[in-house]
Amino acid sequence: MSSPLKLMFILAHPDDESLALGGTIAKYAAEGVETTLVVATRGERGWFSDWKDYPGEKALGEIREQELRRACQALGIKRLDFLNYIDGDLDQAEESEAIFKIVTLLRTIRPHVVVTFGPEGLYGHPDHIAISQLTTSAVMCAASPYYPHSNGTETHSISKLYYRVSPEEWFTQYMPIFGNLIMTIDGQERRATSWVNWSITTRLDTRPYWQSVWQAIQCHQTQIPDETILQRISEQTHQQLWGTQEYYRVFSLVNGGRKEEHDLFEGLRLVSHEKRGDSYSLIFTPIQQAYQINVAQ
Repeated sequence: MSSPLKLMFILAHPDDESLALGGTIAKYAAEGVETTLVVATRGERGWFSDWKDYPGEKALGEIREQELRRACQALGIKRLDFLNYIDGDLDQAEESEAIFKIVTLLRTIRPHVVVTFGPEGLYGHPDHIAISQLTTSAVMCAASPYYPHSNGTETHSISKLYYRVSPEEWFTQYMPIFGNLIMTIDGQERRATSWVNWSITTRLDTRPYWQSVWQAIQCHQTQIPDETILQRISEQTHQQLWGTQEYYRVFSLVNGGRKEEHDLFEGLRLVSHEKRGDSYSLIFTPIQQAYQINVAQ
């Protein structure tokens, strides 16, 4: 029997999955990839309406969890897990505890590919930066037989780790709708940080999935003011916003080089040269795992 490819996204807040990675998630879910999502917080402090109407952290967290669950259905996400931290406090979490939670999920779900934010957190958001650091550490710990907090789980080496990054062109399209993405942290202003094109290793064409992304975004009603320009943009603009998604390949055990990728599973898929389906066993010596992958053309 063939085993499905598995893709895990590890992010900070509800709506990150839709606004930052929705096209990618919808694409791979539609292709039959087993897609899972880990979210560090419930976005308990993400309130954009009048603060006199703020329902409080617990109530807003419950609302946003339900919004996220509906978005997961729209995108085709198979499993959702929370790390149960508070919005805005992730960079103050006890590191070993947070890493242990992620390691446990990695070893339980055993994904082939993991995606998280880059070290700049797209626009300097401390929670985005924290989840990038914690995920990167957890990926290393999950693969190590010397990790001291195994909790009875077997080691697991993912094949590829990616950071979600964006070039200047994406921010040029994004910011007129969502604002300048400016935060002041520790007295210093942080802005959107674009990656130069030569540093981007992977670009995905996700244009066919923009409608699924838009459906998912609309699930996050607490994050979309009634009069937002987002409600009035054209189909062409939707495709520009959600139609191309860029990544930096942090590491890969199955491929390399500077040639631009167009598939997060490049190196994990075999392409049949015959017009039929075949079952292949791929054995990757560096991680000593055998994957049964069904390849159909």
